[in-house]
Amino acid sequence: MFQDDPRSYDSRDRADQWRDERERGTRNANESAAEHDPHDVFARYVDLPRGLERELVRDRDREYSLNGSDARTLSIVGAFRVVPERDLLDRGDPFDVRERDLRHLEREGLIQRLPFDGRDHVVALTDGGRELLERHRNADSGARQVFYSGADRARERTHDAQLYRAYLTEAERLREREARVVRVKLDRELKREYQQFLHDRNRDDPNTDGRPDRTRQEVEAWAREHDLPYFDEQVHFPDVRIEYVDVDGDIRHRDIEVTTEHYRGGHSAAAHRSGFSIHTAGRSGGASPDPHLAEEFL
Repeated sequence: MFQDDPRSYDSRDRADQWRDERERGTRNANESAAEHDPHDVFARYVDLPRGLERELVRDRDREYSLNGSDARTLSIVGAFRVVPERDLLDRGDPFDVRERDLRHLEREGLIQRLPFDGRDHVVALTDGGRELLERHRNADSGARQVFYSGADRARERTHDAQLYRAYLTEAERLREREARVVRVKLDRELKREYQQFLHDRNRDDPNTDGRPDRTRQEVEAWAREHDLPYFDEQVHFPDVRIEYVDVDGDIRHRDIEVTTEHYRGGHSAAAHRSGFSIHTAGRSGGASPDPHLAEEFL
């Protein structure tokens, strides 16, 4: 059972995970900021090739030819579910991703390329790609990064395709402060935890009608515990939560919301009221920070 199945996640494990990360963060607090590359975060969670030359990777009855660039691409795409091709190509370092590298991963059956925004393509993992990451997880990876496969409908892709670029903007700011990104949590993971909380009492009740049995006060308390805003009688979730260790070894997070031209009225107002770091996606497809909002909300 893989991690994006809600039954496979137990939020009670977070304390142990964060204890490990706090200890690791304290040890690494004085590392060079150059070693905190936001692109490399997710490959830390998997035991796959790190070098420039491709190596054979055995996975059950299959063999894949992968190098460090391939591993980084797979882990990035898995963490964000969909990533535009243009955001993966030609970063200007030895691990540059080329068009031929994406074609290679596609031939290996590990990624799929899907249209969005009428002219561009996004990359998503196949089920086989996610299973490869899951079966090659590093046992010493501390707090767990969720990996996803597949993609939503085209309209959702247009929004979700902006998340990785917004993450890079915020992660670079954190890097300037010598913070180390630990993982990201998409809204679906946070909402999954919320649904588990809502239905926890009904889990073993054969007479339940399926409706959550939580009071408003309990919901508000859950939101406070998870540092999520509660107003208009509901919990509000960011598109992406970046969890990181700061220079002092403390665990913190930064919440990101990407707004598009489809945000109107109450939806837009709620996004700005949330206190999240807002990134506005323009018609060109890029997500840029809203200059009228505070840089960070803790």
